[in-house]
Amino acid sequence: MMPAGGTPQTLSIDEEIVHLCGKARPRLLFIPTASLDDAEYCEGMERHFGRGLGCRVTTLLLYRDRPAAGLIRKKIRDADIIYVGGGNTLRMMNLWRQSGLDKLLNQARLQGTVLCGSSAGAICWFRQGNSDSRKFTDKDNNTLIKVGGLDYVDALICPHYDVERHRQPALKTMMKHTRGIAIALENCTAIEIVDMHYRILAATRNRNAWKVYWHKGRYIREKLAKNNDFQPIASLLTKD
Repeated sequence: MMPAGGTPQTLSIDEEIVHLCGKARPRLLFIPTASLDDAEYCEGMERHFGRGLGCRVTTLLLYRDRPAAGLIRKKIRDADIIYVGGGNTLRMMNLWRQSGLDKLLNQARLQGTVLCGSSAGAICWFRQGNSDSRKFTDKDNNTLIKVGGLDYVDALICPHYDVERHRQPALKTMMKHTRGIAIALENCTAIEIVDMHYRILAATRNRNAWKVYWHKGRYIREKLAKNNDFQPIASLLTKD
C-alpha cells in the first residue's frame, strides 16, 4: 500500500483523510499494533503521509516498546489524525484493551480527531469485523472469524472482499448468525463517516462496496452508490 518510489493505490482516499482534518500540516499518529510494529510499514507511512502529503507523522509502538501510560495519552491527545495499520486484528484488539488504548481512542473520537485505517485498521472502528487473524499463527488456516471492534458503528465490516476468494462465502455464512448488516469493502474502497452521514469512496474506478445481510431467509447483496453526496448512516444500517 505504501511502495517506495511508487504511488499508493489509495492515494485519493489518503488525500481525503488529510483534507478531513482541515489543517495545513496535521499531526498524524500511526498505530501499527496489528503488524507487530513493523518497521518497514512505519517507514512507508512516514514516506507517504509525511513527505508525500505534508503530515507530521509519529508512531505509537505498543508491541515493541510498551510505552508508559502517560506517553500513550499524550500521543493520542496531540494527534489530529489517527491511522491504524493492517495485520492481526484479534491480537491488536486484545493488546489495546489490556493497555487501555480503547478508552483513549474513544476520547479522541469525542474530541473530533480523524480516525481511519486499512484492513484491521478499518475493522477496529466497527462493532465487529470479518477477520483473517487465525492465519497469523497458522499460515495455512484461512478460517475467517468475527472479531469485536470499538463499536463506533453498529455493523460488521469485511475488508478485501474482492481479492481473497474465501471472503465472500465466509461472509455469507457469518451473516447468518450475525445481527444487522455487513459492509463489504473491495480493495481501494473506503466508507467515510462524518456526523452520522456516510459516503463510499473508491480510489480505483471499478472497485465497489456492498451492503450484505440476510432478510426473511434470503441473502441480500446491494452495491453501494459511489458519489459525492453524504447519506444518513441510519439508512445504511437498516435492513430494507
